[in-house]
Amino acid sequence: MSKATILEDIIAQKHVEIGRDSAVRSLGALEKAAADVKDKRPFIVALRQRILARKPAVIAEIKKASPSKGLIRADFDPVAIARQYEEAGATCLSVLTDREYFQGANEYLQLARAACTLPVIRKDFIIDRYQIAEAKALGADCVLLIVSALEPRRLRELADYARQLDIDTLVEVHDEAELDIALDAGFDLIGVNNRNLHTFETSLDVTSRLATQLPAGKLLVTESGINTPEDVDAMIAGGVYGFLIGEAFMRAPDPGQRLKEMFAGHV
Repeated sequence: MSKATILEDIIAQKHVEIGRDSAVRSLGALEKAAADVKDKRPFIVALRQRILARKPAVIAEIKKASPSKGLIRADFDPVAIARQYEEAGATCLSVLTDREYFQGANEYLQLARAACTLPVIRKDFIIDRYQIAEAKALGADCVLLIVSALEPRRLRELADYARQLDIDTLVEVHDEAELDIALDAGFDLIGVNNRNLHTFETSLDVTSRLATQLPAGKLLVTESGINTPEDVDAMIAGGVYGFLIGEAFMRAPDPGQRLKEMFAGHV
């Protein structure tokens, strides 16, 4: 038997967490709490406005650690970081909530969102309705669905459920086959992850290649591996205006200032 990949390990852990958490708080209880959340911020609309104007739309990520890089930021204050990102001109926030592999927490999302006016995506490995209802109850405006983590039928089911709860979705792909699945499922916001989640190898060529295959009217966000102003320049030169960036900002003394530096000249 071959050794499990990092993604397979993470998904196995998610099943454990969902089983444990649902024993404490049921899906029905979460759905009731989610229905009481009225303060939805327009995640996809905010990105669309910037991208259609051919201006950078930056989803700035709040992330403490990762499986491939370990601890990224020891001085971790989600409130301060959220405020820095908003002041620096970020369009949206992404907050890692995975506990086991990214040292995240649901509380980080709540704290960050309360500290700013930006729409917020819950960045996690969503495999079940429970996590979507939980995201809505936490106040998240969007959730991430990863094609490589879900069977196509399951992907559609979770997308339909997200629509029922009135929460936006960003679907993540990293090759042509996954892009076809995402488009067939009707997603409007496509995230192209330049990092292979099975091997964690990264190449910006993935975005450059898939961007040419995106139909008109769909929105593209490049994810992972954007580390320098030159990387930003290359993406924009190729017609890519949506960005999800975490590590490059989080390693900087002032994440907001780093955002400004990387996008100088493109505001």
